Amino acid sequence: MTKKLFFDTDCISSFLWVKKEDILFKLYPGRIVLPQDVFVELSNPSIPHIKRKVNELCLNGDITIKEILTGTDEYILFYELAVSPPKGERKIGKGEAAAIALAKVYNGILASNNLKDIFKYVERYDLSHVDTGGILVSALNAGYIDENTGNEIWSNMISKRRILPTNSFSDYLKTIK
Repeated sequence: MTKKLFFDTDCISSFLWVKKEDILFKLYPGRIVLPQDVFVELSNPSIPHIKRKVNELCLNGDITIKEILTGTDEYILFYELAVSPPKGERKIGKGEAAAIALAKVYNGILASNNLKDIFKYVERYDLSHVDTGGILVSALNAGYIDENTGNEIWSNMISKRRILPTNSFSDYLKTIK
């Protein structure tokens, strides 16, 4: 069985802001899931073009929305991460918490850029993880983009205030070799 990818807001919005979500659909057809909390964050009225695009992608069946229901295993973990963490732990964002909880319970892949907040949970729950850079590397390896296109996409993401770990895609490639 092919694993679903559970996206947090920052990772999916990196592609939405630069109108490159088609890369996601080529790489992960039928596997993209947004937790309900991420859908709500992307439905912010101050960014109507993102809201419209997400609604369109849902209607087209390109992405799926997954609600976390009270009393489920994923709800218990979500609550612990985003609402009432154990003593000594700090809350993380609801979108990140929902993506982590769903990835863990459904044995999926966590798609998140926010390594600072999520890394310990990736390790703790032995989660598969991918970020924007990793997705672009997969697109490069699959022949969907070349390095120059990757650099253009990366630059456009940065210009839209997406936080990425290096100044260019080429620099990112050097960090993984």
